[in-house]
Amino acid sequence: MSSQTAMSLLMVAEFALWAAFGFLFWTRNLHRRFPAMGVYLALRVVSMPVFLIFFYGQTRQWFNGHSSNMYFYFYWAVYIASAVLLFFVCIEVFRSALSAFSGLQRLGTVVFRWAALASALISLSTISFDHSSLLSIPAIALRLMHSVSVLELCLLGFLCLSMNALRLSVRDMTFGIALGFGLMSSSDFILASFWSRNTSLTDPLQLVYESVILVLLVIWIVYAALPEPARQPLVMPVNSILLRWNEIASVLGYTGTQVAVQPAGGFILTDVERVAERMPIRNLKYREEV
Repeated sequence: MSSQTAMSLLMVAEFALWAAFGFLFWTRNLHRRFPAMGVYLALRVVSMPVFLIFFYGQTRQWFNGHSSNMYFYFYWAVYIASAVLLFFVCIEVFRSALSAFSGLQRLGTVVFRWAALASALISLSTISFDHSSLLSIPAIALRLMHSVSVLELCLLGFLCLSMNALRLSVRDMTFGIALGFGLMSSSDFILASFWSRNTSLTDPLQLVYESVILVLLVIWIVYAALPEPARQPLVMPVNSILLRWNEIASVLGYTGTQVAVQPAGGFILTDVERVAERMPIRNLKYREEV
């Protein structure tokens, strides 16, 4: 079997698995819980047939140079849109993991957004725009995906370290999504060190990467097919450190009704002066009575 045939079969299998996972995802109404993940799945399911047509057409030499430009713009547009959606998916997973702690969820979401924005700005600041605009599109897309991959790994590490404290089950879809994207990011960083700039779609490393994607899709399908355990209400001691942090975060993030407070300095001094003036009068009355 040639490498082109193997890559074609793997891409067809990937499309079938994306479609199966998307079907289970919407059937179980998980898109209401993770709307950004639902949009990401829709993007992958819709774009995969177009990629298959371009890949099959290039191997058969159906397209000319103009079609190659169309493929270039379409591929990187989907790539950038995927990177942006993955930022929102990470926020959804983070909020779902902290759903039992409203204060930490609200404050942590704000911190997470600023961290994601700072990561994206730092990544984009390293791009050199001296070359043509066509070459800057892949550079921007790769920097965005690099920053979101770092966030995915940090999110997976956070969930692994705090699963016991958050009472989060391994079978929970929240952990399943973070696990899939974390493993995908790890494979990206590992295989990127072996890739060259002129890597083609039929390169052996591309076949390895495609195989990793298929394994991750199977894991997600298993998560979506199996019944998800219900999250039990947390029972924590009163002196729990996590509970105290949640209360502190609730106070910091609370923006309720405002109360006007008058300066109390002059009022207190006035009362003290009145009491001091009445004390000699009361003492005098007491002496007269005696």
